Amino acid sequence: MNYRLIALDVDGTLLNDNHELTPRVAAAVREAARQGAEIVICTGRGSTSALGVLRELGLQGTMITHNGASIVDSETREVIHDTAISHELARRYMSFLQERGIHFDLNTAFDLFVEEMNEEAAAMYEHLLAQPIRRSFAQALPEPLVKMSIYAPKSVLDTVEIEWHSWTHELQTIRSGDYFIDVQHPKASKGQALRWLAEQRGIARESILAMGNYYNDMEMLEYAGRGVAMDNSPAEVKAAADEVTVSNNEDGVAVILERLVQTAQ
Repeated sequence: MNYRLIALDVDGTLLNDNHELTPRVAAAVREAARQGAEIVICTGRGSTSALGVLRELGLQGTMITHNGASIVDSETREVIHDTAISHELARRYMSFLQERGIHFDLNTAFDLFVEEMNEEAAAMYEHLLAQPIRRSFAQALPEPLVKMSIYAPKSVLDTVEIEWHSWTHELQTIRSGDYFIDVQHPKASKGQALRWLAEQRGIARESILAMGNYYNDMEMLEYAGRGVAMDNSPAEVKAAADEVTVSNNEDGVAVILERLVQTAQ
């Protein structure tokens, strides 16, 4: 086994566009784990949502969630490491979104809170195996707050990014999908979280394989000893990777694991 740790993005990478874990991908991931690799889900999803994916794989262990803002243990639900953001800084973004009627949620490591929810947002949460908690944001906000996630049509988010371009940002904004922008601590990223975890494990970069498909995966792909982008990735993400495989709809994760991991035994 050449890789001690395998970091896998979920949406657009591990799952196909129908949010399905195919039998071929599941079998390849399980085989890599059987051979001794630590499988680490590394996702923009919250921890509760990511748990469902890990359980479908029949695995347990450490997960990097909320784009690296949280590192959690899937069995004990212990938060091993997180990067919280202040309520004062978060409210600046909240006010902007509330004035424009744009949907957003607030996240702790395991819980997701919404003040309002339309049918489109409800369907999105169902696809992501997330269970929003209704709560007024007028007074106290959730604590510790690790991420704000904004959900809207691509054209709306494109406009938001244009408007925010002129801001001086004390928090990080990252496009984690065509329909999502995440607001989080400036030091939170999948790459930084993967680095932290690897150092805790005593695992060298050369022994890490990472796979992803979107902008929030770029730092992780660059950090890993081998970073692999899906063919459904934007050009910038492909450029950050060491290799590009077939798309998530063509079992790209399995294609890589069958070649790099299973043939190495």
